[in-house]
Amino acid sequence: MNLQPADRIGSIKPYFFASLGKKIVDMRSKGIDVIRLDMGSPDLPPADFIIDAMVSAARQANRHGYTLGSGTHRFRQAVSDHYKRRFGVALDPKSEAIDLIGSKEGLFIISQVLLNPGDVSLVPDPGYGVYASGARVAGADVHFAPLLEQNRFLPDLASIPEEILDRAKLLWMNYPNNPTGGTATLDDFARLLEFARSHDIFVAHDAPYTDVGFDGYKAPSLMQVPGAKEAAIEFNSLSKAYNMAGWRLGMAVGNAQVLKYIEDYKSQQDSAIFAPILAAGEAALSGDQAWIEERNAIYQDRRDATIKALAKTGLQADIPPAALYIWARVPEGTGSMDFCAQMLDEIGVSTTPGVVFGEHGEGFLRISLVSPVENIKKGMERIIDWMGAK
Repeated sequence: MNLQPADRIGSIKPYFFASLGKKIVDMRSKGIDVIRLDMGSPDLPPADFIIDAMVSAARQANRHGYTLGSGTHRFRQAVSDHYKRRFGVALDPKSEAIDLIGSKEGLFIISQVLLNPGDVSLVPDPGYGVYASGARVAGADVHFAPLLEQNRFLPDLASIPEEILDRAKLLWMNYPNNPTGGTATLDDFARLLEFARSHDIFVAHDAPYTDVGFDGYKAPSLMQVPGAKEAAIEFNSLSKAYNMAGWRLGMAVGNAQVLKYIEDYKSQQDSAIFAPILAAGEAALSGDQAWIEERNAIYQDRRDATIKALAKTGLQADIPPAALYIWARVPEGTGSMDFCAQMLDEIGVSTTPGVVFGEHGEGFLRISLVSPVENIKKGMERIIDWMGAK
């Protein structure tokens, strides 16, 4: 049989980190010591009380069936309570908060429920790949809005042509930003939201790094802007905030109508989340949050060690106040894909080429802070020696 993919996925490229992971597995099988500073998967575990909540629930005989009832409602109540405590935002857990199998699920689904062929999704560049791929699978067009350093990595929406704005139905934001580490203020959010409203464009804010901050920085929520719930939803996740990436638990809050569309779509696609994981999520959101500050201090030590080492390599980078990444400039005139591939092949240090995140990511590479500081220092020493020998 000569089976061809459906048109809607025929142009979708394999996920970069899947291909990179295969290469690293092959290198390690040959005895090569590879230091991974590329992917953003937290290496630290959740707090013990979160794990204990999951284990306790898993030992209950009635928590192993499909999760369609009270466990889901308790988690959504915990999400709503968390938003009230953390951001001062009131949410109705029955209509303005939903659970997701990791926020990535929701990031993909929103394009399926809001976009039609001919519509346009306004996507940040550089940015997380699912924003654009979700739109393309829906048959919509993508217009990339550059995130430039001189504009604090905020999108220059005024430069978007009117004919694009006339067809635009969805605007993506992501702050604290992956991969640049850029941040947005409530005033920035208010301006972006007002722009979207004036053009009848719905806003999707991807906010998984709001609780990963340094030097006392506390990221705001888009939902704090008056009227945001009428024009936007915000995706959040326990992956980065609570070191639960592999648990696959996230949420979306905001506009009740769009959340209902996502939930209806999900009802055809999946059968909800394992109840003990929801119990762990409730514990994470409602329990003592002091451990997060201690965890962030570990990330801050890693950030500072990386920045200090980068100064010796000649690779320049700003000091990010939040998120899990350093966005560093590669040498002038060097392609980021070739530079990172050469680094991996020659010294066994894996970083992420900036161009993976979009055309305007060219000229940069991303270093992740999700490895022990000793490992980061070891990798950075290799880079220092390598750059010195070039």
